[in-house]
Amino acid sequence: MGELFRSEEMTLAQLFLQSEAAYCCVSELGELGMVQFRDLNPDVNVFQRKFVNEVRRCEEMDRKLRFVEKEIKKANIPTMDTGENPEVPFPRDMIDLEATFEKLENELKEINTNQEALKKNFLELTELKHILRRTQQFFDEMEDPNLLEESSSLLDPSEAGRGAPLRLGFVAGVINRERIPTFERMLWRVCRGNVFLRQTEIEDPLEDPTTGDQVHKSVFIIFFQGDQLKNRVKKICEGFRASLYPCPETPQERKEMAAGVNTRIDDLQMVLNQTEDHRQRVLQAAAKTIRVWFIKVRKMKAIYHTLNLCNIDVTQKCLIAEVWCPVSDLDSIQFALRRGTERSGSTVPSILNRMQTKQTPPTYNKTNKFTSGFQNIVDAYGIGTYREINPAPYTIITFPFLFAVMFGDMGHGLLMTCAALYLVIRETRLLAQKSDNEMFNMIFAGRYIILLMGIFSVYTGLIYNDCFSKSLNMFGSSWSVRPMFFPKGNWTFETLDGNSVLQLDPAVPGVFGGPYPLGIDPIWNVATNKLTFLNSFKMKMSVVLGVIHMLFGVTLSLFNHLYFKKPLNIFLGFIPEIVFMSSLFGYLILLIFYKWAAYDAATSKDAPSLLIAFINMCLFNYNDPTNKPLYRGQVGIQSLLVVIALACVPCMLVVKTMVLRRQYLWKKHLSQMREARPAENLETLEQTGTSSPTGLTQQGTQKFGGIRVGNGPTEDEAEIIDHDQLSQHSEEGDEHSEEEPFNFGDMAVHQAIHTIEYCLGCISNTASYLRLWALSLAHAQLSEVLWGMVMHLGLSSRSGGGFFGLSIIFSAFATLTVCILLIMEGLSAFLHALRLHWVEFQNKFYTGQGFKFVPFSFESILEGRFDE
Repeated sequence: MGELFRSEEMTLAQLFLQSEAAYCCVSELGELGMVQFRDLNPDVNVFQRKFVNEVRRCEEMDRKLRFVEKEIKKANIPTMDTGENPEVPFPRDMIDLEATFEKLENELKEINTNQEALKKNFLELTELKHILRRTQQFFDEMEDPNLLEESSSLLDPSEAGRGAPLRLGFVAGVINRERIPTFERMLWRVCRGNVFLRQTEIEDPLEDPTTGDQVHKSVFIIFFQGDQLKNRVKKICEGFRASLYPCPETPQERKEMAAGVNTRIDDLQMVLNQTEDHRQRVLQAAAKTIRVWFIKVRKMKAIYHTLNLCNIDVTQKCLIAEVWCPVSDLDSIQFALRRGTERSGSTVPSILNRMQTKQTPPTYNKTNKFTSGFQNIVDAYGIGTYREINPAPYTIITFPFLFAVMFGDMGHGLLMTCAALYLVIRETRLLAQKSDNEMFNMIFAGRYIILLMGIFSVYTGLIYNDCFSKSLNMFGSSWSVRPMFFPKGNWTFETLDGNSVLQLDPAVPGVFGGPYPLGIDPIWNVATNKLTFLNSFKMKMSVVLGVIHMLFGVTLSLFNHLYFKKPLNIFLGFIPEIVFMSSLFGYLILLIFYKWAAYDAATSKDAPSLLIAFINMCLFNYNDPTNKPLYRGQVGIQSLLVVIALACVPCMLVVKTMVLRRQYLWKKHLSQMREARPAENLETLEQTGTSSPTGLTQQGTQKFGGIRVGNGPTEDEAEIIDHDQLSQHSEEGDEHSEEEPFNFGDMAVHQAIHTIEYCLGCISNTASYLRLWALSLAHAQLSEVLWGMVMHLGLSSRSGGGFFGLSIIFSAFATLTVCILLIMEGLSAFLHALRLHWVEFQNKFYTGQGFKFVPFSFESILEGRFDE
């Protein structure tokens, strides 16, 4: 469990991969998903890298597969997902895949082209069929003498009066139905009313061969006289994208043409059906393997993209890569490299060499399906600094608990638990469905968080004794009103009947039977001073929980200082911080518990206010006659605690900065002595005559022909000793690195900001935890109002139809409960609990300035593709 409380130990490793085995080795590392490759060619353009042609070929194959997938979706053919994870194809298999995809794409394009041409021809024949049928109806109607005379007078009134036969020309065509009104007005204006238009709608919609949409069209026929009007009519038809078709003038010719058109339509329909069947067969065969093809192509592309991050040895026979990887998984990585080498058939093994570096490694926290949600909450604030304390394990308990403090209700918590339990039990089936609903996916990812929040809400609801704003009388009330406790003349039955509100005096013996076994006594649910009592109780409880939570956060910082070996931060950071908070707010918690224990019902009226007492404590004001002391010696103890808290401020503000400055000056002095030491040693050797390579040195070492004799240190060992002596006097917990010069002003400002932020934060953060009290009361009051204004109406009915009214009212009550109290109030409590962890808890020990470990993993790459 050590990796859960602190991020994994990472190392920088160098991989030496043979050229023929590099592809298979990277493939095995991608299946393992435990290494993060570094780009060793940051200055090389993407288009100038070695495997850019292979990447382009993979992108081209991916484009072809997307085209096939689009055609499959257009045909409404389901793709098969067997969950198969195929192995990565060898580089030599890329040619076969390219040929397969090229053949499939060309076949589909050819089918689509032919089908579009056939559909276009079919559309033209269908339109011509409707034109022949409708125009025959028009001509039959025009044989009516009255109608013929009317149309003749419209076209040329002067000719109509002479009785001469009219030779009228006409054009027939098809136009979109929505363009008819505008088309008719344009004809009337341009031709000045010298045309006669007849149009009728086609009942069945026609399919557009290009888009596949259903289009409603109308058949029209236009009569005119003269070539000039004919040209105008044709231009107008062309402008409105109307399709004109040749229509014979005699009925016999129209009949013969219609028969021929019908025959061609039948033949064309048969060809279209055969073409569609062939297309369906091709797409169904592709749908069975398209997911496997996608996986293979995307794995190949990822491998070549990763190989482009490597350096190529000058001999062109070896690829050099640098990777970040967990130390605990080095054996698995080496096994994967051996497996890749064997798969490629290479006889030269791949080499993994650990490197020493001063670069900050990435942060990697191992998670499972239960802890991943809580780790995401922490990472949303900031990725943890390398190897610092991980707040996620503690968040598993504290986050749902603080949520439940604000959301405490047994009924609502039980509903939330049941909903989360459903998601947990059916998680396998829900994962297989792969929903595209973003909201559902977010809730499903946090199912374990919701489950714990519901369970904790049931517990806090049991403590509050609150279930849908009603209390449960599980153990009976500790309050009792019996006649034996009220002598005659005190409370009588007339008193009870004549007063709607009566008060129970807890100081009277026998009225109050002692503390309730668990939670809050149900009698408070009917008390008029219920809100006053719960206000005091929940406010003090919020302060107690908040201070304990913050003290726990400060305590966790101690483990960071111990792990990173920063004793200065322990003595001048952690100890003053914990003493400062304990002296003021830890003491406030003790006062809360002392007041609860020291005062009973008889003396509660004389109890002093803790808020006034705490303010007077910080101001050294002990002459307030309205607030009496809680215990003897309170003045001296509180004064001492305030002095101790104030003394901690200069320790954090001044002392730590001065100590850091002194350490820097001491290291600088040792460095100067070290630079001057070689010259002093040379003068000493010249005086003693032992500077010869064959003579004895001061350490008792003699060299003969390059062989060292004696037990003194070598030059390299002497350098290491000097370095160790220097590091003994240096503080490893300095806020600055050894390479950077020490800036006293910057360090003083940084420490001042940290001190002021911590001291003021102790006050503001403690006040921020009062949101536990505020939201808890708000949730209880909303629940009570909802019950009183909705459910109470149905329960108060005594009529025969009350059952049906109660059913309707209960439906409204259930809907409002889910929408308002579960979703809205639950989201509000979730966000406030999130803020308490990010701001009030994690800032005590968690810096969150690292960067996340993003391993090269096929699983994550494929999830990003198929879970979109």
